[in-house]
Amino acid sequence: MRVLTRFLTPVALAGLGGLALSAPAHAEVSAEAQFVFNSFSFLVHGFLVMFMAAGFAMLEAGLVRTKNTATICLKNIVLYSLAGILFYLIGYSLMYVDVPEGGFFGSFSLLYNPSEAELALINAEEATPEMVAAVTEGGYSSMSDWFFQMVFVATAASIVSGTLAERIKVWPFMIFVVVLTGVLYPIQGSWIWGGGWLAKMGFSDFAGSTVVHSVGGWAALTGAIILGARKGKYGPDGRVNPMPGANLPLATLGTFVLWFGWFGFNGGSQLALGSALDVAAMAIVYVNTNLAAAAGVVAAMALTQIIYKKIDLTMALNGAIGGLVAITAGPDLQNHLLAIVVGGIGGGLVVFAVPLLDKLKIDDVVGAISAHLVAGVWGTLAVGIFGGGDFLVQLAGVAAVGAFMAVTSTFFWLILKITVGLRVHEEDEALGLDMTELGMEAYPEFGTGSQSI
Repeated sequence: MRVLTRFLTPVALAGLGGLALSAPAHAEVSAEAQFVFNSFSFLVHGFLVMFMAAGFAMLEAGLVRTKNTATICLKNIVLYSLAGILFYLIGYSLMYVDVPEGGFFGSFSLLYNPSEAELALINAEEATPEMVAAVTEGGYSSMSDWFFQMVFVATAASIVSGTLAERIKVWPFMIFVVVLTGVLYPIQGSWIWGGGWLAKMGFSDFAGSTVVHSVGGWAALTGAIILGARKGKYGPDGRVNPMPGANLPLATLGTFVLWFGWFGFNGGSQLALGSALDVAAMAIVYVNTNLAAAAGVVAAMALTQIIYKKIDLTMALNGAIGGLVAITAGPDLQNHLLAIVVGGIGGGLVVFAVPLLDKLKIDDVVGAISAHLVAGVWGTLAVGIFGGGDFLVQLAGVAAVGAFMAVTSTFFWLILKITVGLRVHEEDEALGLDMTELGMEAYPEFGTGSQSI
């Protein structure tokens, strides 16, 4: 049974309930009760995070043009499916099983199944106290933990789909998702959450500003550079031609769904629910998550009014996500005002990052690089400013994960470009990927495939 190492603050260590790291003073319920509550927390928070997959699908579907809507929906449901399969086949073992202390990755063993003790208890005609003790001593069900960890890797892949929308082929994208979820994400994750070398240095990432969000952001950034911008996005004189999304109410709904699911993302990363201390700490995480998102919205709204003399809804939506991403590395701040500061800066950075990418002619369809990579870096560094972490260690971790993802993602994107090709033909892009890649339309009654160019 692995040791959970997502965060290493004294409060977190004490709050691991029935795990080996817990303090006896907090063991106010039986070991079996702690096992039940901890596993329940993993499962419930896990399906909250799973609901974020729907949020990403709706956000991205609302921010692409109608002729690409069905394709982006397909990508989101398939990438979630691939993430689950690959994380079961090899990803979880690579990230968590037998990671050497201060090491770089875990086991290459295939498949991750329930523990022998759990199977013995399930299949026994009559459970003995020894059987129950063998199961509960770990503190949580092995597969409840697998489920909670799996939904996180799907989030990283969702970030990539939105950035590269409207011009990337479906199958090469899916091949990259297989590599990302099965190999790249687990390796860097083992450095931090698996007890690897960054964890040994003291790097802290409570719920994944770096492990999840910046990883997806780096993969998206390298992919966008190699893939190139959509046809007509940038004029020869440097002018940026707006390509507005087709359904902003849907994008708004997607943002609310993501905000809702984020309570599972951050709250579940307390990783225990077996004591009063755990519940108190989890409540703080929930409140900080909500405040940071709200601050991100307000900051983005105010800045667009000041800079552009108009309020931009899409910026406000990404401001919420930027605030959420920023607080994810350190949502256990005990001063809630600091959560507002972290989230507000995260949302504000999105407003400046989006036009900067356009100046660099990096076409990010939904603003995911700004909201997930830029805000993720900020949130990770903020732990070293506000959260009691070592700033230089946080910076080293950001740089290490960024370098690893930039190099490996670039390599695999280029391999795909050279072999099977990444980008659809110009005519297919103009017609829309729904018709050319799927042979269907999301809104057939409007005739988008034949009319929207």
